[in-house]
Amino acid sequence: MSETLSRLDRARILAGLSDAGRAALSRLEVIPVLDSTNSYLSAGANAGWPGGAVCLTEQQTAGRGRQGRQWLTPFGASLAFSLLWRFNRPPEALSGLSLVTGIAVARALQNQQVQGIGLKWPNDLRWRGRKLGGILLESGGVGERFHVVAGVGLNVALPPKAGEQIDQPWVDLREITGNSELDRSQWAAGMIDELIRTFIRFEAEGFGGFVEDWNGFDQVRDRRVRLLLPNGAASGLARGVDETGALLLEAADGRITPYLGGEISLRLES
Repeated sequence: MSETLSRLDRARILAGLSDAGRAALSRLEVIPVLDSTNSYLSAGANAGWPGGAVCLTEQQTAGRGRQGRQWLTPFGASLAFSLLWRFNRPPEALSGLSLVTGIAVARALQNQQVQGIGLKWPNDLRWRGRKLGGILLESGGVGERFHVVAGVGLNVALPPKAGEQIDQPWVDLREITGNSELDRSQWAAGMIDELIRTFIRFEAEGFGGFVEDWNGFDQVRDRRVRLLLPNGAASGLARGVDETGALLLEAADGRITPYLGGEISLRLES
């Protein structure tokens, strides 16, 4: 752990939440070392925990990204947390929720005066072309017991040795802000608050109410991209997203096809 970063503090996180955020919170746990905050809350959800549960950890030993990738979380050098939520919408009405989660985290960073933050479809947080963080949504249960766990991983102050293991250009909040004494509890509170506020809004509006929000953070619109699909690939110009959160891809002949998240990866071609 960086000597200039303080440990996550549950009391400080609670104090940093708005009244509405605290009211929506059913539990808040800070656990020093955990295999995965998503796995922890998924187990809680299956045991009947209500929505509004949040878990943070200093270090994940089995953190995951999309498509089974490992998410690096050195002790005390990142923000790694998850939020359990139970929506009153059916599962098929939750399309675009992964993008909405990215919007919430990006807006929370803006609220902390981080300029230039953007999103790479479907859920990478980026700053000047380098990856700052990512989102992983997992769901389970059926009927009234259906739940979603939204996991967030954000680089705060990665040690150089840890950075050598990352296979793409990356950045952390210490470099972006120029501040080596970041209060991670304060940053965590802002993100949790924004996630709760955003999920409540999503309950009422669905992703259709967030298309313009996405457009404001979209870092791939009008750029040439290549989509790696489960059964092939597709290239073209990214033309934003539709009201389901699907990426709109314009082919060479001008036809536009929507592609919805899942097991799709996006690569910038230029």
